[in-house]
Amino acid sequence: MHPALWISKTGLDAQQTDISVISNNVANASTVGYKKGRAVFEDLLYQTVNQAGGVSAANTRLPNGLELGAGTKVVSTQKIFSQGNMLTTDNSLDLMIEGPGFFEIQMPDGTTAYTRNGQFTLDDTGQMVTSGEGYVLQPAINIPDNATSITVSSEGEVSVKTPGNAQEQVVGQLTVSDFINPSGLDPIGQNLYLETGASGAPVQGTASVDGMGSIRQGALETSNVNVTEELVNLIESQRVYEMNSKVISAVDQMLAYVNQNL
Repeated sequence: MHPALWISKTGLDAQQTDISVISNNVANASTVGYKKGRAVFEDLLYQTVNQAGGVSAANTRLPNGLELGAGTKVVSTQKIFSQGNMLTTDNSLDLMIEGPGFFEIQMPDGTTAYTRNGQFTLDDTGQMVTSGEGYVLQPAINIPDNATSITVSSEGEVSVKTPGNAQEQVVGQLTVSDFINPSGLDPIGQNLYLETGASGAPVQGTASVDGMGSIRQGALETSNVNVTEELVNLIESQRVYEMNSKVISAVDQMLAYVNQNL
């Protein structure tokens, strides 16, 4: 096989993966708490014909080598955990973390997942749970049936107002967790992430304290996807894909010429 055919084939594969990442970003442009991803590229091994620094004659060395690349590949998809914009909802159970940190969610199997999506609601027992699947927020927060209002402070203290009581009653304290490498978290869908060896162990703390983000009640964090930027990236990937296709077409014409004329 002509080397250029294989090299261009790796380029087509890489750009297809890049377009898949971009399309996922665009599809989740309206997903609360979504963090955009990007494809990370890496060049493949090189075939060394002449090594740079090799002896070319007496007392002289080659200033440059002759090395032929083998193409490219996507080695990872990296999540970008920049802050999304604030969307005001005035819903007392909508919470946003302004700054670093994640809400802790208990999964059905007992493991802990993490999310930036603060769309919470109450289940039939008064526990705060995720709006989609009803997973329990950790630590568990129980809201009394007769609560007339819910207040969440910037430090994550949850209090309620009940009839007959002039003072608000504290019913729980939210915990915020952060990671030394959030990009190493494993996204499992449903706006949830799992701890991995690359992310490091979760560091628990109180919101607004020790570098943790603060809680904003009645607001949500929108996706950090910039649609205009993604469309520009899409055009760039499409053009690179087309250029790799042109190389394959050019090599095909060259091989056809050789077959027909020699």
